[in-house]
Amino acid sequence: MKPKIILLIEDSPSDVGLTKRALEKSHIANELVVAEDGQEALNYLFGDDPLTGQKMNELPTLILLDLKLPKLDGLQVLRRIRADEYTSRLPVVILTTSSEEDDIAQSYDLGANSYIRKPVDYKQFAQTVQHLGLYWLVINQPPPPQKR
Repeated sequence: MKPKIILLIEDSPSDVGLTKRALEKSHIANELVVAEDGQEALNYLFGDDPLTGQKMNELPTLILLDLKLPKLDGLQVLRRIRADEYTSRLPVVILTTSSEEDDIAQSYDLGANSYIRKPVDYKQFAQTVQHLGLYWLVINQPPPPQKR
């Protein structure tokens, strides 16, 4: 059985640290891959081995995506994920501080599976991450991956 990878696309080192601690506290032992900007995330998802042309990385089971990112923002990343047959079915949860109605609407219009505003309080944040992990990694039945 392949390990379930979580791709966290987050530029704030403190939020990355909080997420890691919350996952550990929730006993979610999945591998966590961190991309610190939108371009790094796309390189992880779509990077091809120059020799074989094959994907270099295993697709994540879940993507946690911040919207306010350097290089490419979260909405651009989401648009690219949904536009490619290879990644179009991946569960993408927006995990951001933004409560702007425009961001929420655009996220859902582009195919986000869920939109969660980051709680400021660590205890609430840890509970949110625990619920996310339980639902998306244990309860939810993911769609089969698209073939390339």
